[in-house]
Amino acid sequence: MDTFYSRFRSPDGPNVSAAAQSGSHIIAPVLTNNTITGNVHFLHNASGYTCVRPHSETTQTSATSSLIFKHKTRICSEYQYVTEYNSLPGERVLLSERFTQPLIIQRHRDQKEREEVLRSSGENFQQVLSSRSSNESSHLNSLFNPDSHGIRPIAVILQGNSGNGKTLTVQKIMMDWASDKLYKERFDIVFHLKCKEINRIPGRKSLVEILSYSCCLTSDEISQILQHSSEKVLFIIDGFDELKLTQDIYDMSPHTDVIQKASAEVTLCALLRGHILPESFLLVTTRSTATDKLNQLLRGPKNFTEIMGFSEKGVEEYFQKFFQNDELFRRAYAFVKTNENLFTTCSIPVICWIICTTIQERFRSGADVTSGLETTTSIYVDFVSTLLEHHCQGLSQSVSILLRSLGQLAERGMLEQQVLLNENTVYETISDPAANPFLCKFLFKRRIHQEIMFSFMHLSFQEFFTALYYVILDEKEFQRKLTQLISNNNRDSVIHPPDFAAVVQFVFGLLNKDVRHTLWKKYGLFVHPNTQTLLKEWILKELQSDIYHYRALFILHCLYELHEEDFVIKAMKSWNRINAYGAVIRRTDCWALLYCSQCCQCLEELDLLDCKLTSEKLMMILPALPKFKKLTLPVVDPSDSDLVELMCALTRGQPLNLQNVLVSPRYNNDWHYVWSLGLTISEELCRICIRPLWYNDPAAVLRSFSLTLPHSELIKINWANFFQILHQKDLNALMYIVCFYKLQKMEIEVDCLTKRWSVWTLQIIQNCPSLTELKVDAVFLLEEGIKILQRSCTRQACSMRVHGLVCHKHSQKCRDCKDRELSCNQKVMIHLGPLGFSTETLRKPLF
Repeated sequence: MDTFYSRFRSPDGPNVSAAAQSGSHIIAPVLTNNTITGNVHFLHNASGYTCVRPHSETTQTSATSSLIFKHKTRICSEYQYVTEYNSLPGERVLLSERFTQPLIIQRHRDQKEREEVLRSSGENFQQVLSSRSSNESSHLNSLFNPDSHGIRPIAVILQGNSGNGKTLTVQKIMMDWASDKLYKERFDIVFHLKCKEINRIPGRKSLVEILSYSCCLTSDEISQILQHSSEKVLFIIDGFDELKLTQDIYDMSPHTDVIQKASAEVTLCALLRGHILPESFLLVTTRSTATDKLNQLLRGPKNFTEIMGFSEKGVEEYFQKFFQNDELFRRAYAFVKTNENLFTTCSIPVICWIICTTIQERFRSGADVTSGLETTTSIYVDFVSTLLEHHCQGLSQSVSILLRSLGQLAERGMLEQQVLLNENTVYETISDPAANPFLCKFLFKRRIHQEIMFSFMHLSFQEFFTALYYVILDEKEFQRKLTQLISNNNRDSVIHPPDFAAVVQFVFGLLNKDVRHTLWKKYGLFVHPNTQTLLKEWILKELQSDIYHYRALFILHCLYELHEEDFVIKAMKSWNRINAYGAVIRRTDCWALLYCSQCCQCLEELDLLDCKLTSEKLMMILPALPKFKKLTLPVVDPSDSDLVELMCALTRGQPLNLQNVLVSPRYNNDWHYVWSLGLTISEELCRICIRPLWYNDPAAVLRSFSLTLPHSELIKINWANFFQILHQKDLNALMYIVCFYKLQKMEIEVDCLTKRWSVWTLQIIQNCPSLTELKVDAVFLLEEGIKILQRSCTRQACSMRVHGLVCHKHSQKCRDCKDRELSCNQKVMIHLGPLGFSTETLRKPLF
């Protein structure tokens, strides 16, 4: 085997020669003020000492290049796939079908900002997230860029909560580097060390030996690469929070060489501190609970970054990649976006995966997507299960004790209305917060000091763990807590939900039969049967009151989360009127209403007056509307197609329970063609009443009209054509369409009975043989209109009545609504029948 020789010349001492077998190592004494020549490769140069290397010595040899190519090839082969939590043996998916760039910021967030993110939800949550991060979100290629002072970091901390995508981000970095898409010029070699695996390495090991565990290269091959590329090496250390540190990392003497052996965690910490290969670069991922400990170990200059999770755009991109099918993607994403609670949690990548996986199962079985995600609670239970199974190695206590202590901590925060919890509070309840995957740890500046605080990932998780704690209490204690839960602090209990409404809803979700089975089977958590009985009795008692506003929506959510059809049917039957008057209805409320309504065959009344019911929300609850006998739906800015779909849903495809429907569009532009739409249905007849706004023609101002026709004719109406004619304000076309459906009775309301209206109504009578009664209500009866009627008559079996004011002035007769109370006006009723015209003068009321 070849040898290489080195000559060290010192002006202050004798020349020193050193020789070593190729591929092995030597340790030479510290020499200062020397010029180094020859083919010498330094694995470690003591701090403060420099040497001059010929250019040939810093250039990769063909052998080194070959080893790096081998390393890259293996990475490309292994890292292009992802093994998911539910993957069967041999099953895997492409990294490109899963990885989505998360939001990454390069700064610490202050207390106010963190609280705002923790408390917000739905679209507001995404807006808060985006507003804080859109202009400062970092890409992977900028992690080692110089800071504002021009200083380039040699170490980067990548902090993120459990399930936020740290490991997948590392896999993406490795894959892109190996594919020459990332850091091609910056790093010759990148090594990936997983702390979870380092914990399992036995005995004393050198750095090169530890590296050989995680890649396809041998210790000697790694040594050779490090000799040539020590200044262009990146070590990625994934999951520092999982590293089992012992007192040895503080007690042992400095560890300075890649071949020096020690326990695996001591060797790794020597690398972090810069005792080994101080010229190399580091990227370390960790949960927030271990960031301060990592910061104490890590050499600088360093940079702090935080994975925030997915933005709204990131969630959409993840869904698109997951389903690989435009139609399925659109259906799945549209469903989740309409559920504010689920959409909020989708910012956490692992929950995004859980939801997509659940929906995909529904697609494969041919079931409706909405039935796949049964409750918000079930998604949270799946998330907790995933973290306990895959992110909780080496727990010092049982899972049941862990969950109870988390629940106690969550409850304390809820009662104190705190989402950021002080350090003492946490340590009083949680034995090892740093190892707990459900908690986040933050450092805040307080004058000249730092303050440590903790939180759950989001307020909703704090609410969930509070509910979990309550349902596993004994019966007596739960009853005491329930009383506390449902209190309103002197607010009106028929209007407002309880102060801890979300906790109560989670309690109902945790009492679901399948969820209770999971809690017992997996974690030994027993829910007393009487706990469910108590809650069911409470909600039935609630429904005996005349609840409305947000209280009504709260009850719907409780029933939705419980998701037990037999009980939901029982509860809905005792609820005569669902009245959400004045409550701003959310998309999540629509899902709860839809589920509860579809459990039943027939319901009495739904009143959504002043609930800001948009077209989107109307379409969500559309399948449930025919279940109600009476409906009040004030829809905001509906389109023609919205009204068409609504009327089709109410009149076709299923037996009608409806007796009365009032649709009151609320337009931002008041001058629209429909102001309200009413539908009244009896066993034999139906009545359609529409209040259009036709003010463009003074001679044909139509305020309202109603049509009474046989029940059987409803399904024949072409609603698209009907609303198009209304939109066009075409009286001739309207006459044609109303005569087509065996019209029996018609009523119209106009400003003035003009010649045009008299002619139009007579044509209706002539062209509609089924019509038996026509009534016109006008503010003023003009002479020109009366003259037409005076020389007319109706056909047999049909009569016409016209009611309004006649002005007796000889000139400048009244015709404006504001003049209706003047003494010159007289109320008149005109009768027109087969025998001709007659009038009746009506008395004005005395009061």
